[in-house]
Amino acid sequence: MAYSVLIIEDEAILAKKIGKYLRLNGMHTEIVGTGQAGVDALATFQPDAVLLDFNLPGGLNGLQVLAHIRCFDPHVKVIMVTGHGNERLAVDAMKAGAFDYLSKPMMLSELKLLLEKAMEQHQRDSQLDYFSAKIAEAGSLNALVGQSTAITQTKEHIRRIILGSRSLKSAAPPAVLITGETGTGKELVARALHFDGCRAQQPFIELNAATIPSQLVEAELFGYERGAFTGAAGRKAGLVEAADGGTLFLDEIGELALPTQAKLLRLLEDQRVRRLGSVRDKQVSLQIVTATNRSLREMVRNGTFREDLFFRLNTLCIELPPLRNRSGDAPLLAEHFLAELQRKYGKSGMILSADASAAIDAYTWPGNVRELRNTLEQAVMLATGAKILAEQLNIPRFEFAPRSGWAQPEGSDHPVSPGPVQTESSSPPDSNAYLFKSDDSALSRTLPELERLTIENALKAVDGNVSKAARQLGISRDQLRYRLEKYRLE
Repeated sequence: MAYSVLIIEDEAILAKKIGKYLRLNGMHTEIVGTGQAGVDALATFQPDAVLLDFNLPGGLNGLQVLAHIRCFDPHVKVIMVTGHGNERLAVDAMKAGAFDYLSKPMMLSELKLLLEKAMEQHQRDSQLDYFSAKIAEAGSLNALVGQSTAITQTKEHIRRIILGSRSLKSAAPPAVLITGETGTGKELVARALHFDGCRAQQPFIELNAATIPSQLVEAELFGYERGAFTGAAGRKAGLVEAADGGTLFLDEIGELALPTQAKLLRLLEDQRVRRLGSVRDKQVSLQIVTATNRSLREMVRNGTFREDLFFRLNTLCIELPPLRNRSGDAPLLAEHFLAELQRKYGKSGMILSADASAAIDAYTWPGNVRELRNTLEQAVMLATGAKILAEQLNIPRFEFAPRSGWAQPEGSDHPVSPGPVQTESSSPPDSNAYLFKSDDSALSRTLPELERLTIENALKAVDGNVSKAARQLGISRDQLRYRLEKYRLE
């Protein structure tokens, strides 16, 4: 790549020599002899780097020109040229934002290496800015795809929390607790609270308490001093300090041990942190967001979660609805993921067939949005054609219809079983005789009641064998386990 270098140097012979050398090495150059001419050339030449002499005629010295460059474009790399032995000036230039400095007389080969180093840094900065922008975009509230009443109301609730936190300016906002089943998008909400809030330019630090051994969580969160415990060979700042000024997101908060809960409570109360083995506190300013798929109220009753911490965390609560309660959102999400995954796997022009869209809409998605995305990813990755069919989605053969609970075979004018929808045309085996038949009593039941009763009958038919019952219902063992927990069936 050919870089452009603006040379601001009043010694015409030296400037001409530098320009010729850089052009021979594939760079574009422009030479000006005064500070004001250099400032004027910024907009027209738009350099990637500037070679800037300090002693310039015309009223503006090098440091003053450097200030103009930093205002024009802080990403432009500036190499200051100073007289021999003027180290103090070099230090001032670095403090003012110069990338580096050279002393006269200079070696052109050294200048070339320094410019190459500056351009490598410029490229890394550009990539970092790009990926930071992509992360922020992915973390905005717009990442919560859906038009159902349930998700629309949830997004409006989140938006009000974000607007409220912006009014606090420098003060730490109250804690936010995000609840919901696994796979509903709790991390997306945490990112939206940060990247749409007033702390978007500050760090977003996250920790999943379930992925780290309980004895290490405290050291990871609060940091430690040398010798604080066996193996602490040096001092280390914790994630709380790393998140200072920004947001600390603690996922699976219900997994924290009671001693760690006590320290987290103190952090919430006075925004101070103390490293393990230290005797001094450090003041921090954090937005603390937590998430869980467990019932913290139940854990408080069981004595496994501190009541005072629960009330602190629950100052603001966001409850995410499961996908089965977001009517019509599953097909929208499927289209969103299909477009995203095509880019990931270098494919294009893929569409969902009508039967695939219908299957996605009918399935209850016990794993929620995460399960839907994983299903689409498998289909996109393994697809050999442009159209994804229902059978390529690997959705279980039997599933409950999402609204009325009635399944209607193709070509029939009469609804039949309000139990699981059969996706194959063949009749179910005799072992499925426990499934409901159409009768008047079934019409008065809700869908969850029918689902629970069907599972109970299935378990009775196979003497409580979960694996056999799952096979008879046409769902996986994990999906049946989910329903057993959901309906508290043993």
